[in-house]
Amino acid sequence: MGTMVREVGVAVVAALDAAGYMGSTIGQYRKSIRALERLAQKQGGVYTPGLGADFSAMTTSPRTGKFSAQRRFDYGRLVSLFDSYVLTGTVTLAARKRSGGGYGLQSGEFIALMTAWSDEMEQRGLAVATRGTYGRMARDYLVYLEAVGVTSLNVAGGASVFGFLDSLQGRWAQSAMWSVASSFRPFLKFTRRRDLLDAVGMANARRHHGIVPTLRDADEQLVVRACAEGKVSARDAAITLLALVTGLRACDLIALHLNDIDWRGFTIGIVQAKTGNPLTLPLLPMIAGKLADYVLNERPASGDAHVFLRSAAPHVALADHASIYVVATKMFRAAGVKDVKAGTRALRHNAASKLLRAGTPLPTISAVLGHASPDSTTVYLSMDAEHLRACVLPLPQGAVR
Repeated sequence: MGTMVREVGVAVVAALDAAGYMGSTIGQYRKSIRALERLAQKQGGVYTPGLGADFSAMTTSPRTGKFSAQRRFDYGRLVSLFDSYVLTGTVTLAARKRSGGGYGLQSGEFIALMTAWSDEMEQRGLAVATRGTYGRMARDYLVYLEAVGVTSLNVAGGASVFGFLDSLQGRWAQSAMWSVASSFRPFLKFTRRRDLLDAVGMANARRHHGIVPTLRDADEQLVVRACAEGKVSARDAAITLLALVTGLRACDLIALHLNDIDWRGFTIGIVQAKTGNPLTLPLLPMIAGKLADYVLNERPASGDAHVFLRSAAPHVALADHASIYVVATKMFRAAGVKDVKAGTRALRHNAASKLLRAGTPLPTISAVLGHASPDSTTVYLSMDAEHLRACVLPLPQGAVR
């Protein structure tokens, strides 16, 4: 008799618990295990690698009827643990990235295409963050093609582009679809498939230019006070203050290394992930104090050189932008700030707003925010209400009111 799904599931959950994984994460694993048990009932509840492959291929959400990237990730990571147990007798909890081996693709043609696209982006000298964004969008499209039974780009038509963009609707806000399309176009240009490129244009993903939101002065004071009074961990306080004061991007906060901090000179020196440009920023005493408190007293013991690590096992660098958003949301809640969408974007805009109100020239703000082009800074003019009012012309005498 083979190894039972229930038996392997118990071993997986025990390994996750022993490694200190969060209860919510273990709960998600339990949910996937129950789904695998239901599938295994057809063969007496026995687990085999073949069953695992079938389970991993169940990427369609029963709720929406569409391809689900989250479902694919959850089922895939569980199968990798089950396979490791069946083959070695132990559960291997090595960090597993969402891309997976071979970019998470099965088709040899698609794997070769992704490799060529990665090489092309590197040769063009694109920033690491840009390569990551373009690469993820290309990979997600190819994963979608495999999910609908297409394993060669030669047989993919314009309808596949519409289907792919439609599958993202649940994960992306409508206002963000312009960014999705912009990150998708470079890959389609690389494939030289004009029909696919035209399909993206026909999708009519428009850019939204909303007025950039900022924090009220009272809310900003509440956040700073909460950081100073220790209402959250030193790690979360340091991350929030860095974003609030310096306007650092989430990717740069995640990538910050211990040797990027000049403790004697009270500065931080980095190479920006998005632009590849060097940037040196002053380290205010409060921020330096929170950083020191975190590094000396709170930071888990780890060989990882990144400054900010996961507080729960495995103690590695924070995963992505969502990790920073969770930190900011927790900080705002602890500070009692309501009706404000947390995140480094809001804090970054707030930093720009304060510089504008202080009369700082746009080129200087551009340098502080790390923009590749000063033109990128002009969007922040929309939130400088005081100076915008000064541009309003009075109505001529006798004009209709």
